[in-house]
Amino acid sequence: MSLIKNHKWLAALTLALLISLGLCVYSLAQVSDGAAGSGAFTRQSGGAGAYFRGGESGELPGGRSGAQDGSTRGWQGTAGGGSGAVSGAGRESAADGVDSLSAASGSRYSSGEGQDGAGQSMAPGSSQNMAGSGAGFTRPSGMNGGAGFGSDGQYGIALAVYAALFAGLLGAAFHSASTGRLHVNESRRGLVIGLLLAAGLCLKLAAAPWISGYRGDIRFFTTWAQTAADGLGAFYENSSSDYPPLYMYILYATGKIVALPQVQPFFLTLIKLPSILADAVTAFLLYKAASRYLRFETAFLIAGFYMFNPAVLINATFWGQVDSFFTMIVVVSIFAMTRQKLGWAAFFLTLSILMKPQGIIYAPVLLFALLRTGKPGPWLKAAAIATVTTVIVALPFSPGTSPLWLYQLYSGTVNEYPYASVNAFNLFGLLGANYENSASPLLFLSYHVWGLIFIIAATLLSGWLYLRSRSAAFASLSALLLISGVFTFSSSMHERYLFPAAALALLAYTRFQDKRLLWLAFGLSATIFLNTYAVYYGYTSRDGHIGFLLFFSALLNIALCILLIKVMLDASRRRGAPNVEPALLPERL
Repeated sequence: MSLIKNHKWLAALTLALLISLGLCVYSLAQVSDGAAGSGAFTRQSGGAGAYFRGGESGELPGGRSGAQDGSTRGWQGTAGGGSGAVSGAGRESAADGVDSLSAASGSRYSSGEGQDGAGQSMAPGSSQNMAGSGAGFTRPSGMNGGAGFGSDGQYGIALAVYAALFAGLLGAAFHSASTGRLHVNESRRGLVIGLLLAAGLCLKLAAAPWISGYRGDIRFFTTWAQTAADGLGAFYENSSSDYPPLYMYILYATGKIVALPQVQPFFLTLIKLPSILADAVTAFLLYKAASRYLRFETAFLIAGFYMFNPAVLINATFWGQVDSFFTMIVVVSIFAMTRQKLGWAAFFLTLSILMKPQGIIYAPVLLFALLRTGKPGPWLKAAAIATVTTVIVALPFSPGTSPLWLYQLYSGTVNEYPYASVNAFNLFGLLGANYENSASPLLFLSYHVWGLIFIIAATLLSGWLYLRSRSAAFASLSALLLISGVFTFSSSMHERYLFPAAALALLAYTRFQDKRLLWLAFGLSATIFLNTYAVYYGYTSRDGHIGFLLFFSALLNIALCILLIKVMLDASRRRGAPNVEPALLPERL
C-alpha cells in the first residue's frame, strides 16, 4: 500500500491504461466477431490479387448500418467523360432511412474518359477505378443535408456531454495548477506521460470502429486506398482524388495492409488510425516543447489537454478526417523554426504543403525566419530541401503525366470551392454568406477580393510583428495569427481549416508563458469543436440562416483574433525575452 501511496500517479495512470487497453481489445474483438458472424464478403481489387472487406454491405458493431452501403447504393457516372453526377443505384438501408445520394444533394464526381458510365453502378470503395483528374467532389452544406453522405447522427449527445465534462475538468485542473495544489511527485516522468498518452490512444482506438464517420469522406479514403494499393503510377488517372500526393502513401500502406484476410474487418479503424496516432505524437511534441521551459505539471496538463480535447476527438475518431496528421507535420515545422532549425522547418513545411494545400498558409513564417538570418545560405538550403522533397514525394505519381500535373492538381483543388464560406464559422458565415458565390459583391468588392485583402493584411501584420520581436520563438505566434486570421476573415474556408490553431496556441504558450495564450487555446478549441460538431450533425444550412452556434462561434473567433494581435503586440516589445510572464505553476519553496 505504501508503494501505491508513494506512486499514486503511476498507479492511477497504469490502472487507466489497463482499463482502456481492455476496452480496446474487447472492442476490436467484437468487430472481428461481428464480421465473421455477418458473413461479410470480400472483393478482389483491380487485378492485384488483394481482397478488401465488403463491410459496405454488412453491419458495423452494434447492429447499425455500415458507413458505406455498397450493395444498395452506387456511384453512377457519365459516358464519354465530363462531370458525372453522384446518384444512387438503390435505396439506403432502413437504419439510415434516407434516399440515395443524388446530384441534387450538391455532390458531384469528376469523371474522365476512362469511366464506364453507361448506367453502370459503382459501389463506394469498390476496386473499380473511379476516373478523374483530381477535381474531387463538393460536399453538401450539412452532414445530413446530402442523403447518405454525412454522419449517421450517432453519439451526438454523448459527445456533447463529454465536451462539457472535459471543459469543467480541464478548468479545475489548470486552476489547481495555478494555485500550486497540483503536484506530480514522480521521478519517472517519461513513464507518466507515456501512460497518459497510451491510455488516450487505446480509448480512441476502442471507439473508432463503432463510429461510422463522415460517410462521404470515408468512402473516398476507402476508394483511394484501394486504388493506391493497385499502383501509385496511375493513381491520379484512376481516381478522383483532389489531395496532394503525400497522404496517398499512407493510403497505399492502408490498402496493402487490409489485403490481409485477418485485417479486413478493421478497415474503418485503419482509415482512422494514422490520424489517431498523430494525435498522440502531437501531444507528445507539445509536452517536449513545454518541458523545456515549464514545470512538469504544466507540461503534463498541456499534453493531456491536446490528447483528450473534444475538438481533436471529433476530427479523427468521429469524422475520420486527416487534419490531425496534417497538424502534426505543421507543429514539427513551426517548432523547428522556433529552434532556428530552418532546414528541418523547410522539410516539414514542404511535407505539409504536399499533404494539403492549406500548408501554404504557413509558408510566410519560414520566409520571415529566413529574412531574420540576413544571409543567402539559409535561403539556398531551404529552397534545395523543398525542391528535393517535392521531387521525391511526387516522382512515383509522375510517369506518363504532364510535367505540370502537380500544379494543375493544386490549381484545381484551390478553385474547387468558389464560395464565400464552406460551413466555416467566420466573418462571411456570420454575414449569412455560407455557400454564397465568392464573386458576389460585398461593399463594392467581391467576397473573394475581400478575402485576398484580409490574407495580405494578416501576412503583413504577422511578418512585421515577427521581425519586430527579433525572436525565433515568435514563429509560433506568427503561424497562429496566419491560420486564425485567414480562417476568420478569408473566403472559401471549410469548417476544419482552423484545426491546427489549438495546437499552435499551446506551442506558443510553452515559449511565451502568457496566460492569455491558454485562453486562446481554450477558446479556439471551443470554436473548432462547435463548428465541426455543427457540420458533422447537420446543423448548417445554405439559406443564409444564422443559428446560435454560428453566431456565437464566429463572434468568438473574431474576438480571439483581436486578443491574439494584442498578445503579439505585447510580446514583440519584449525583444529577445519571450519568457517574462510567470510560469503557470509557482516554484516550490
